[in-house]
Order: sequence, then C-alpha cells, then structure tokens
Amino acid sequence: MPKTCKIQSSYQTKFKVSVVGCGNVGSTAAYAMLIDGTPTELVLYNKEREKAEGLLLDFQHSLSFYNYTKLTATDDFKDLKDSNLVVVTVGARQNEGETRLDLANKNKAIFADIIPQIAKAAPDAILLIVSNPVDVLVYEAIRLSGFPENRVFGTGTMLDSARLQFHIGEWLCLSPKSIDAFVLGEHGDSSFPVFSSANVSGKPLMSFDNFDEKVAEKLYQETKNAAYNIIHDLGFTCYAIGAVIKEIMVHIFQHSRIVLPLSVKLNGQYGHSDVALSVPCVLSSDGISEVIEVPLDEKEQEKLKKSVETLKSYLV
Repeated sequence: MPKTCKIQSSYQTKFKVSVVGCGNVGSTAAYAMLIDGTPTELVLYNKEREKAEGLLLDFQHSLSFYNYTKLTATDDFKDLKDSNLVVVTVGARQNEGETRLDLANKNKAIFADIIPQIAKAAPDAILLIVSNPVDVLVYEAIRLSGFPENRVFGTGTMLDSARLQFHIGEWLCLSPKSIDAFVLGEHGDSSFPVFSSANVSGKPLMSFDNFDEKVAEKLYQETKNAAYNIIHDLGFTCYAIGAVIKEIMVHIFQHSRIVLPLSVKLNGQYGHSDVALSVPCVLSSDGISEVIEVPLDEKEQEKLKKSVETLKSYLV
C-alpha cells in the first residue's frame, strides 16, 4: 500500500474555504484561491464526486509551485464543517439567449435543497453566493440558512464594476485601478452605472476632455453586454468572476474593511427594503459590516427603483 503522508500547514491561522459546485466558475475560483495561497484548507464539493476528485488531482499536481494547501474532494456536505467561507456556485448556468433572471426558478429549487445542508454543516461560515440570478438567490439563501444577514451576500455587481472600470480605463488610456466608478442595482439588465460621482483621483469623469454622456453610455453598454458577448464566443464566463471571488476571499481573511459593490439585503437603505441587490458595502472578516449610502442623482435613484421592482417580482 502507498505511504500516507500528512503535511502540516505552516500557517498559524487556519482559514478554510469550501467551494460548492465544481463547474467552470467554481473550479476557476478555487484555482485562483489556490494560486493566491490564502486558504490553509480548500474543500471542493460536487454532487458528482468524480468531478471533484478529478479537479483535486489536477490541483495536487500543482502544489510544488504554490504554498501548501490541504485539499479535499467530496460529495458530502459534512466535509464543510468549520469552514470560514463557503462559496456557492452550484446551479444552472446562463446559456446564449438567456438572461440571468431566466434561471431564477431552476436555481431557487436547487438552493432549497442545498442551503439548509450547508447551514447545518458550517453554521459559523460566511456564505458568498455566486450562482445566478445572484440577487434573488442571496435573498433566498438568507431565508433558507437562517444566518445573520451580514454573513450572506453575493458577488453582485463587483464584476460589472470591474468591467466598467476596464472600458473607461481603455478610453482614457489609464489603468482600470485608477477609475473610481461603480455599477449598482441588479447584477443583470436593470443594473446602472453611477456616473454622477465617478472620478479619477477626485477629478470627475465628465470633466475629462474626451469624456461626455455619449461616451459614458457607450462604455456602459459595452459593460452591460459583456457577459452576453463572452457567452456567445466562449460558451460561458468564469475567469473574471473567479478573480472576483478570490479578491473577496482575501479581503475577508485580511479584515480589509474595503468598500465593494456587493449584493446584500436592504433594510431601509436608499429607501428600499425586503430585496437584495448591489450597493457599496464595507467588507470585513465578519462579512458585511456596513452599507454605504452614496449620493445618487435623480436618474440614478429611478434606476435603482427599477432594479428593486424587477427583482421583487422574482421573490414570490
């Protein structure tokens, strides 16, 4: 029989991350986290265990190049025990011609099965929802898990915002890291950019010589249609959202208290309640510690209201 080796992590702080769903998004996110080296333990859950085991073996063969991480492949939710963070990517994925909201009923049924099991196995974890429609499923996950609302949130429009920052950066010949601009609301067709406060180092975007409302709308449409274009060309999206998940994981571990546009349940903020969508939030090791109410102009307030109304129709 082969020798069984037990390698002890050199980390003093344990940080266990479990990824539920080993499809394109789950596997890409897990690999991004493995390369990053933050998790001391990474659990790969998949209903079809063989897929998780295949991913595990492929990951193990890369460990010579990265910090050691304990890896587990499973089809048993019990292995999520003591997770600090559970990333939920499982569900039907968006196909060409579908909107994210078209997935609502299928994925709500899947969540009704898996979320109570996750909550039972890892009652102290933070739940990061990635599955679409993410805003609808964040609301469902809060209800189904019984967790405090600060520990259940979604990736929301963090990816949309990154896409917008990229397109603006390309237009201005600047790094996207220099662009302070958010997309808020639904992670979907009723999302909207907050150009009223968008800036570069405090300089309003609209004050740049080659930037105006026409350019802003053009760049937002490129942002809004990005997922549809990628799905048409590639069949799925996974790499950018994988990077988003990795970034969120790092900020939770580091207690960064960074402000990010994430999908959270509103309780009166911006004048809305009983719905989950993306607004600027403070992210820490406890999850969402605060919702930041940024100024919105009249048009942006109307667009936020439209997002709220759109999403509430899918919560019944």
